[in-house]
Amino acid sequence: MRTFSATSILLILFCINSPASAQLFSSFDSLRGSNGPHRALWNVLHYDLTITPNLQQRTLQGVNRMTFFDSGTRLMQIDLQQPMQIDSVLHSGNHLTYSRNGNVYTLMFIDTNSLYHYRVQPGVRTIDIYFSGKPKEAALPPWDGGWVWKTDANGNPWASVACQGDGASLWYPCKDYMADKPDSGAILRIITPRHLSGVGNGKLIETKALPGDFTQYTWQVKNPINTYNIIPYIGKYVSFNETFRGENGQLPIEYWVLEPNLDKARIHFKQVPHILESMEYWLGPYPFYDDGYKLVEAPYLGMEHQSNIAYGNAYKNGYLGNDLSGSGYGLLWDFIIVHETGHEWFGNSLTADDMADLWIHEGFTTYTEVLYTESLSGKAAADSFMQGTLQRIENSSPVLGTYGVRNEGSTDMYPKGAALIHMMRSIIRDDIKFRSILRQMVSHFQHGYISTPLLLEFWNVQAGRNFKKMFEQYLTTTQIPVLEWRNDKKWIYYRWSQCMDGFNMPLEVQTSCNRLITLEPTTEWKKMACRHATLTAAKNYYVEIKKVD
Repeated sequence: MRTFSATSILLILFCINSPASAQLFSSFDSLRGSNGPHRALWNVLHYDLTITPNLQQRTLQGVNRMTFFDSGTRLMQIDLQQPMQIDSVLHSGNHLTYSRNGNVYTLMFIDTNSLYHYRVQPGVRTIDIYFSGKPKEAALPPWDGGWVWKTDANGNPWASVACQGDGASLWYPCKDYMADKPDSGAILRIITPRHLSGVGNGKLIETKALPGDFTQYTWQVKNPINTYNIIPYIGKYVSFNETFRGENGQLPIEYWVLEPNLDKARIHFKQVPHILESMEYWLGPYPFYDDGYKLVEAPYLGMEHQSNIAYGNAYKNGYLGNDLSGSGYGLLWDFIIVHETGHEWFGNSLTADDMADLWIHEGFTTYTEVLYTESLSGKAAADSFMQGTLQRIENSSPVLGTYGVRNEGSTDMYPKGAALIHMMRSIIRDDIKFRSILRQMVSHFQHGYISTPLLLEFWNVQAGRNFKKMFEQYLTTTQIPVLEWRNDKKWIYYRWSQCMDGFNMPLEVQTSCNRLITLEPTTEWKKMACRHATLTAAKNYYVEIKKVD
């Protein structure tokens, strides 16, 4: 529900200020990244997806029964990337006509229940889209999207897919648009050889033996879900479970792991309930109690698939045994479990409606690592972890991408996004209020969509401060703001430089007199009485400080 005004004006400002807008994009980018004329008049309600992977030939065939509310569209854009292909489309038993242009199909919708077939009346429709092909294989999953075909240590087939960046249309036909999750969730039916298991999102509602020594596993998600989060895993799995007693009652937890790893998984995954407890404390109730929480061992590092998290961190704490922050605190917990669990709130429930704003997913989720460190080791440890995280910022290009063309910003969206949140927390200077705003934000946008302008306006209202210039500085430029200062026998003079006009972020500084004070610098010189003092920026800000003549 969008209750704030001026969102479109702010969006225009962010687009103008973002250097990414200078990049060249094609009409195909616009088709994929915008809610164009052949997407705008229909809203997805539900996917019912059945797939049969051929594990030897690495091919796929299936059908997606798509239910949607139609406001009167004649032409529908269906996304499916080459070399996958649509074989046929049926509505009420009748074949519909379609054409292909690259990775986009245009479907001619005919209402066979209307006297005038081409005069489509608004209403709920269902179409069956049959598809097949050899989907793209991932070269470096999960960063390079595609199917992953492997074998486990015992030679059993082991397969899955990761496709956030490339989009779900990499392997199945859908409306591959960030701002249209199926409102009523999805069903995923996975047909596998009988000696293997098929694991999907949500809860297992049926296991059925099929002819030819195959089994169909049917999984159901009741909540809205991003298309790239609908993911199958196929392998020689075993499972165990437990129950987490959280803020909204009993949350079922399932773990699906390869057979040889069962014992180590039982030990290593003991950290999961405490991670969920910490997340709920800071962010509010887990967003998908109806669908449960699940970790599934995957043939790649990890991914935030909703209620179906991909786990491949080798049963080690840190990031494959390394502390990305260099602080030492990152080795106290498993990076993939913490990070991908954080995405259940940021990305899966609260979803950016454009890839350009992907920093909202990644920045806030990276900040959950800071919050979990605080839950384990205290505020000073969290500050130290955050300081270490800042070392990963490259400032090679802006955090914001270009809107409307399915373009994400730089990988600085992780550490720099987290730094922006940490600075807002430091400026608010009230951790109870900060936590309250986080929880309100998650609750307000739960299962819905958000943009950078909408997020900014929400925080401005709740915090009672205007963070606009901070957002513009840290999201649309690569400059690190510099606090310049000079002094004489009576005064210290200070201002912001290397920043955009009007930058006005408050800043805590340490003086040589051992005083911790808060300045309100602007790009114009200000002064305060402080004889012979020197200034050092406090640790919770991503800035530089420099004495000038």
